[in-house]
Amino acid sequence: MGWNSWDCYGASVNEEEVRGNAEYMARHLKDFGWEYVIVDIQWYEPGANSSQYRNFVPLVMDEYSRLQPAENRFPSSAGGKGFAPLAEYVHSLCLKFGIHIMRGIPRQAVHSASRILGSERTARDIAHPNSICPWNTDMYGVDAAQEGSQTYYDSLFELYASWGVDYVKVDDIAASRLYGYHKDEIELIRKAIDRCGREIVLSLSPGPAPLEEAEHLAGHANLWRMTDDYWDHWHLLRGMFERCEQWAAYVQPGHWPDCDMLPLGHLGIRSVDGGGDRFTRFTPDEQVTMMTLWSIFRSPLMFGGELRDNDEWTLSLLTNEEVLHLHRYGKGGISVLRNDELAIWTAEDEQGNHYVAIFNLSDENLNVHLSFQQLNLPAQATIRDLWRGCAFEAEEDAVSQDLPPHGCLLLKFTKEKPL
Repeated sequence: MGWNSWDCYGASVNEEEVRGNAEYMARHLKDFGWEYVIVDIQWYEPGANSSQYRNFVPLVMDEYSRLQPAENRFPSSAGGKGFAPLAEYVHSLCLKFGIHIMRGIPRQAVHSASRILGSERTARDIAHPNSICPWNTDMYGVDAAQEGSQTYYDSLFELYASWGVDYVKVDDIAASRLYGYHKDEIELIRKAIDRCGREIVLSLSPGPAPLEEAEHLAGHANLWRMTDDYWDHWHLLRGMFERCEQWAAYVQPGHWPDCDMLPLGHLGIRSVDGGGDRFTRFTPDEQVTMMTLWSIFRSPLMFGGELRDNDEWTLSLLTNEEVLHLHRYGKGGISVLRNDELAIWTAEDEQGNHYVAIFNLSDENLNVHLSFQQLNLPAQATIRDLWRGCAFEAEEDAVSQDLPPHGCLLLKFTKEKPL
């Protein structure tokens, strides 16, 4: 659970904005389990100003082919300190710090045959020049068969560990549009993390990650994207129901299929992707539906908007303790029905409480009437409406409710003990 800078600032986030969002999280969200503060792509690009990349521009890099924070955007990195001062500040708030990287090695390091720390090989020796990202020009892939490739990745994660990084999101690796799944580089990265002396969460992007690689993903990463970049459009949210069904069997502690960031609140401040500067286009009902699906499926929760601009409604979505309890302690989340109008998910928690989420996928009001027997729920139970925070009155051992277009109902069933 955390905040990522991409949805609001694209590639251009700066230190003041990261610190400000971390401070908001510490004040308003930390007590509810939110803890990661993630600096997304191109923190090493001095002139980055939106989510549109400037092709083939000079990047900040050390003598060992390792990218460094741009000092004009991250002043505390001056003097070779890297992200260590910013990470220390985030840690002082009792939060955790993360960064985004692209797989591979900088093209400018390859073109200049820069050194690799701990190896006689150079960047040119280990590069795979035909393995490139189709949407960003920063990197060449690394050829895992070449001597020095593991040493290069080891040196990267030794650097990140020395900075105090807790989370690394690696891009163009889980589902490259040109080259598919980069199994060899994932294994190099996993080994480098295991050797670096620090616990670091590994997130893989973008998606859709291949379902046939589920076991490999679970064995090497902590989370992996099931989707390409996800924005605030109903058709993308509706499509996530099928993705969650496909990946539900692979949701396990420490290994999480990822629905991508939550495009809530103030978005697109300097990110032209997805619609420019705006507040989320999702209706309030769609926002509740998204939070419910992410929670019962148990996707990572990464907020995408500028936290400091949150209104009370947006904050309430992130601090509903009963819903977050399901997200943290739920198990066995599964889709039991989906058609053109209706989707139903069920789950349990460690105490044996049952949960049912009923979603209206249609564009019209929908009246649902479902018996407890149909839902495989206990007839004698105390029922809570988790989003309204109140008791739910059943009708003759059935759930009966009018649902607005794209809206949902999330109920918790606590079995009553016999007298």
